[in-house]
Amino acid sequence: MSTLSKEQAANREKTLLAALLLSIWAPLATGVAVVLSRSITQLADFVRRSVELFALLISWWVFRYLERNKALDPRKRARLEKAAGFSVAGALCCSGATMLLLSLSRLFASRPGGNVYPGLAIALLGLMTNAWFWRRYQKLMREQYSSIIDAQRHLYCAKTFMDLCVIIALGAVAASPGHPATRYVDAAGSAVLSVYLLWSGIRAAQTAISGAVSGERHD
Repeated sequence: MSTLSKEQAANREKTLLAALLLSIWAPLATGVAVVLSRSITQLADFVRRSVELFALLISWWVFRYLERNKALDPRKRARLEKAAGFSVAGALCCSGATMLLLSLSRLFASRPGGNVYPGLAIALLGLMTNAWFWRRYQKLMREQYSSIIDAQRHLYCAKTFMDLCVIIALGAVAASPGHPATRYVDAAGSAVLSVYLLWSGIRAAQTAISGAVSGERHD
């Protein structure tokens, strides 16, 4: 990791902590929305939010630990940075695989219905919040490179896109829950998300490897 000033480190840690705290409520709120609806996309969204919460916790802890242990051996520092990056990559890939399995297994067995409006509200709030964090991490990256921050940038880019897909899928269910095509729109939403998540996970893993190696060279 490149050397950051105290102000830069504090800003990054605050951003990571804010993202973590705001993400704590998401699995609970999405879980309630799943109970009220029978949407494949909503259920998959609950799974990915839960996994992402764990990845955010790891990233925040690693960043905090590294900033408080400046004299840490460069090889250990690189391993921790890599672990944080892989936690994000793992969260993205795990969520993508879960969504793909749900989409395939319930394509013909699931009938979208129920009250999807709570899910829509959550997805809209998520879209606005995640888009803000995405732009915030982009700004921090322009100031100075950090592999952990770069991994978060990839994650929040994916989260923004995912919320947009969820809104489209649930919007179709809300507009016409009984239409034969609705179930396919719902399943397609999960399929698109799964492919994007897997692709984002691979990119995040590549970033974790190259970023940690680069950081080790600079230390």
